[in-house]
Amino acid sequence: MKLISSLILCIALTLCGCSEPVSFKATDISGSDWGKDFSLTDHHGQARRLADFKGKAVVLFFGYTQCPDVCPTTLASMRDALGLLGPDAGRVQVIFVTLDPARDTAQLLAQYLPMFHPSFIGLRGDDTSIAALAKDFKVFYAKQAGTTPGSYSIDHSTGSYAFDPQGRLRLLFRHGETPDNVAADLKLLLAGK
Repeated sequence: MKLISSLILCIALTLCGCSEPVSFKATDISGSDWGKDFSLTDHHGQARRLADFKGKAVVLFFGYTQCPDVCPTTLASMRDALGLLGPDAGRVQVIFVTLDPARDTAQLLAQYLPMFHPSFIGLRGDDTSIAALAKDFKVFYAKQAGTTPGSYSIDHSTGSYAFDPQGRLRLLFRHGETPDNVAADLKLLLAGK
């Protein structure tokens, strides 16, 4: 009887030590062997890499300023998610990578991004570096001709990538994810989950 009681106690203690796996709202892409870094220039002219943001959760989004819907709604959603984080918002960096470096100058990015949040950073580079980075993050984009040479649009992937404070790619937020869900997932990343 003592052996059975001891065995039951041992099993109970073992089960109590088990923890539930983390349940993110976004798609968990932890362990991906792609999207490990970036090297572009921000809208202040400073060279930026992922390591510059060590200790912060980073949300990376690819888009362009002339985008009529997906880009502004994504940036507004990220702004709202930061608002839900309270003081932890300072531990999150939202980064917008332009897919349209011809029109999205550093000056334009410096005017555009603060309309959503003063902490948002815009990154740009030449066509070759943008194409290489988009390929590394599995981002699709294609220029669509407009009625004039300068009025083209860009079809592009709509997800946002989240890195944990250690710089590891962890999550893919789908376009349209609620600010509540984004904030909840960022809290988990900031807590080391």
